[in-house]
Amino acid sequence: MRVLVIGSGGREHALSRALAADPEVTSLHAAPGNPGIARLAELHPVRATDPADVTALAARLAADLVVIGPEAPLVAGVADALREKGIACFGPDAAAAVIEGSKSFAKDVMAAAGIPTAAARACSTAGQVAAALSEFGPPYVVKDDGLAGGKGVLVTADAAAARQHAESCGTVVVEEFLDGPEVSLFAICDGSTAVPLMPAQDFKRAGDGDHGPNTGGMGAYAPLPWLPGDLTGQVMDTVIQPALDELRRRGTPYRGLLYAGLSLTAAGIRVVEFNARFGDPETQVVLDRLATPLAGLLRAAATGSLAGAPPPRWTPGAAVAVVIAAEGYPVKPVSGDSIQGLDDAERAGASYVLQAGTDHSQTGLVSAGGRVLNVVGTGPDLATARAAAYQTAARIKLRGGWYRTDIAARAAEASRAGGVAT
Repeated sequence: MRVLVIGSGGREHALSRALAADPEVTSLHAAPGNPGIARLAELHPVRATDPADVTALAARLAADLVVIGPEAPLVAGVADALREKGIACFGPDAAAAVIEGSKSFAKDVMAAAGIPTAAARACSTAGQVAAALSEFGPPYVVKDDGLAGGKGVLVTADAAAARQHAESCGTVVVEEFLDGPEVSLFAICDGSTAVPLMPAQDFKRAGDGDHGPNTGGMGAYAPLPWLPGDLTGQVMDTVIQPALDELRRRGTPYRGLLYAGLSLTAAGIRVVEFNARFGDPETQVVLDRLATPLAGLLRAAATGSLAGAPPPRWTPGAAVAVVIAAEGYPVKPVSGDSIQGLDDAERAGASYVLQAGTDHSQTGLVSAGGRVLNVVGTGPDLATARAAAYQTAARIKLRGGWYRTDIAARAAEASRAGGVAT
């Protein structure tokens, strides 16, 4: 099977790593890719949000499957163009990808399907924002209605800051605050059938103890030892399948990865958000645990044959991902700094490094984005996996680089002590 991966971040490096290990994959390509992905796949230049450019590349490569990683190409209609040319594609059409491209559209889908979520108001004027903030009270939750690269959400007790964020975004969704641990669940969908993957938890805030601004994600871990055993089934029944059914009813069948960000509140499961692609950095730990070959699973979704696929199998143990970010991230990240010690770091333990925001220069590998590297530690339990990730992260040299020091700390300590913690 000839597979083409579209994208250039840590998520696409994780996808490429899993696809390269699949014996069904005879030829792996990526566009535009990054230096880490180049070790696994042949790279090609492409304008990832240009449907004609991506389709021409896929046709030239005679790709049997195209896997679209980021959300922007999906919203731009790249999947539509590929399917029109008869090329199997893992990723929703533009009309279905609006479930991530517009928060208000997602809320409308959830309301129509009876999916539990936070009460919300779509606002396009200062007066509407003020009324919604007054209605819900603090902590205030203000979300950019459109794509914002994982940084369009503000949660704050400061009403003035909430109003300022809304003004900078334009159209926003103001929501009631959901209090409870958050869980990410991915479902692979073929338009009518959905198959769940392993739940994971990510860490959105920049600083230890969940302080600081929201980011695209500073780390993740899986599995979740504290999670109720029937939660995945509940989410599939009350969230994923109803969303799939509603989108199909609207004439926009969903074929790709549907990401449900969930809050486990005292009143039950509530959807925080939907994304139209693999979440980052949860993908890094979920795919690390996946024992089922990935290419066949994604191709079954792309071709509408998931119903006959066996349930995914999982590798025992745990995985923890720690994101190394550039100086200034998430406000104004610095690029162009030298990255040293990757090979030595990976040889030192049960871990590996996925490149997210990197590039080649005359002096070697340099930073080229806010979230630069994902260090993935593995082991028989969370504590061992976590230790492996941090031991490797400590060996990597990046001027101004930084990372959270508490990824999976509470869960690992509780698991080691025989208790549960989120």
